[in-house]
Amino acid sequence: MHPSKTWLITGASRGLGRALAVAVAEAGDVVVATVRGDHELPDHERIHVQRLDVRDHDGAVLAVRRATAETGRLDVLINNAGYGLVGATEEVTETEARAIIDTDLLGPLWLTQAALPVMRAQGSGHIVQVSTVGAVGTLPFFGLYNAAKWGLEGFSGALAAEVRPHGIRVTIAELGSIDTSWSTGSLRFAEPNPAYHELRRELFGTVETPWATGGTGGGMAPEDAARVLHRHISEPVDDRLRLLIGDDAPEHVAIALGDRIADYAKDERFPAERLLGVRTS
Repeated sequence: MHPSKTWLITGASRGLGRALAVAVAEAGDVVVATVRGDHELPDHERIHVQRLDVRDHDGAVLAVRRATAETGRLDVLINNAGYGLVGATEEVTETEARAIIDTDLLGPLWLTQAALPVMRAQGSGHIVQVSTVGAVGTLPFFGLYNAAKWGLEGFSGALAAEVRPHGIRVTIAELGSIDTSWSTGSLRFAEPNPAYHELRRELFGTVETPWATGGTGGGMAPEDAARVLHRHISEPVDDRLRLLIGDDAPEHVAIALGDRIADYAKDERFPAERLLGVRTS
């Protein structure tokens, strides 16, 4: 029997967050699952539901305090809460831009800052930032979502080096297509500008984004994605920073990196030959 660990999972009302909370509880660990409103979490003796809006700095501090109150520990923090925003850069309002940055970038920052003193004091911990393959490349009409996730990965890469001496691991989980409500009910939409209708039609086959009228997300089942993530966290020897989740994730990353390298290679000073020495095994 391994000692019970304490996990804090944000955005656990449904989808990947819910699936991971259930998997962790069934494996014998304690889960503090945060939600903003209604949720689909089951009644379980090891799942403790908290209300939290991750944009609330003081609320993040309180959530960590409550998570550690019972066991005195916080072993794993999963920053999963977030949403997508569809809109060309010109279309996105100030309110919409600030809201997604507050949720997808600053929310994880506040939770991370609150968790670090606890993890440093115990000499161990694992922080997982739920990101996307969209943080490697970009997609038209997802620019502000890309920006928030690029920012998340930026500070998380630095964080990993800062906290390694304290026994704390950091993982950036780059998700491909996961069959959740992210691409249906969890998406928000900027007011369309007719100037971009032709591009919308070219990309989506319609001037209205196809997700606006519903449909399914497609991709890997959230329970399967949760198993991949749970297995990674349970393996101390797997020290990679970036973890790809989803059958389509590797191809998306390869395309995005290939485009970037091709751009850099147009500069004759760029040492492209060094890329051949990248370790692949």
